[in-house]
Amino acid sequence: MKDPIQAIDIWIIALGEYSFDELIAKPAPDFWSIGQLYMHLIIETCYYLEQAMICASSNDDALNEMSSAAKNFFENNSFPKKRIQGSPEHAYIPQPTNNELIMDSLMDLKNKFAEAQIVVAKTGYKGKTKHPGLGYFNAIEWLQFAEMHLKHHISQKKRNDIFLGKRLGSSY
Repeated sequence: MKDPIQAIDIWIIALGEYSFDELIAKPAPDFWSIGQLYMHLIIETCYYLEQAMICASSNDDALNEMSSAAKNFFENNSFPKKRIQGSPEHAYIPQPTNNELIMDSLMDLKNKFAEAQIVVAKTGYKGKTKHPGLGYFNAIEWLQFAEMHLKHHISQKKRNDIFLGKRLGSSY
């Protein structure tokens, strides 16, 4: 795992490139806007950090394993280089109400990530919690998964940037 805080910083820097109208523009009815993508990343990363904190506070499910697909993710430190169909509730990701909401949420996420890293580094617990589709992760794996997820969505951001006529930046 590299520095997950840097992965969040990429999204923070990129946010400054969008007006609110660009943030909520959808390339197609069944695709997310950039704003919805940000909301998804914030919601999911908060969940992953919560899971890491649970794992860091118990030994529950320590013997359970992740799926073979998840093992491949972690071995490569990335998701597959293809579009992944998410769970159906992801279709209902809300549009943000303004850019500041996203920025505040990202800054809060950085703080939560830093706190989780400290707790996970100091814990003696080896608990695991179950990912809905990939089996059981421990605290360190949840943090790594959060970073992989943030990086995975960069390609989706690129597609939206092309739709918006944006120049692809150096943050990729």
